Amino acid sequence: MVTQATMDATASALADAAERQTYENAEEVLRLYRPVMRALATAAGPSVEVVLHNLDGADVDLGHTIMAIENGHVTGRSVGGPSTSLGLDVMKDRQKDHDAFGYRGTTSDGRELRCSSVYFRNAAGDIIASFCINVDLSPIQQARNMLEALLPAATSGDAGPREHFGTDLVSVMDAMITEAIAEIGRPVEQMSRDDKITVLERLDQRGATQMRKSTESIAKRLGISRVTAYAYLDEARTRA
Repeated sequence: MVTQATMDATASALADAAERQTYENAEEVLRLYRPVMRALATAAGPSVEVVLHNLDGADVDLGHTIMAIENGHVTGRSVGGPSTSLGLDVMKDRQKDHDAFGYRGTTSDGRELRCSSVYFRNAAGDIIASFCINVDLSPIQQARNMLEALLPAATSGDAGPREHFGTDLVSVMDAMITEAIAEIGRPVEQMSRDDKITVLERLDQRGATQMRKSTESIAKRLGISRVTAYAYLDEARTRA
């Protein structure tokens, strides 16, 4: 059985390789790492998804970034499918170190994943591709539930980013909105004006407002007009 520690160690080794070498484009990364993806997915088993995203170019279509994928049934995605919520953050600053290991992800149907992401760069230092390993924890969680009385309470607040997966960007955005609303701690109907501005502020910080028609979707979930949502967003940005 391939353990989570092995997955994290593999991702860390990939990060070291990515840091030492630059690549001309995402296609070069694909040629080099496609066999690695197949080998890793075969060794790890069907609960481990391995994905390579194309993030090359000035105008990346985050709705169609997946160049190659193994065990895509884990998140329901396939070649030509979308990025995740983390892709938005990466595109805001492609020079930043975004490598992350063992962080939490959530599928569109609520399953928890353990994820690691490594980013490849060109000679200019810009991110052009990402290599992601996503482990479906549901089999382990099912076993844990059966033995719950014998196990200590699960801890919360794991460090690291949060990632949302979906079969399209609409479901990714919806999951991000749901999370931001939940963080307020009260139903939308009981939210104050300031609460709703805070929701927009957090979604803007996480890159959700970069998505097409995102403000309209946020407005609908918050029960406000599109005009009001844009006004709240402007006010949220003045807080920074």
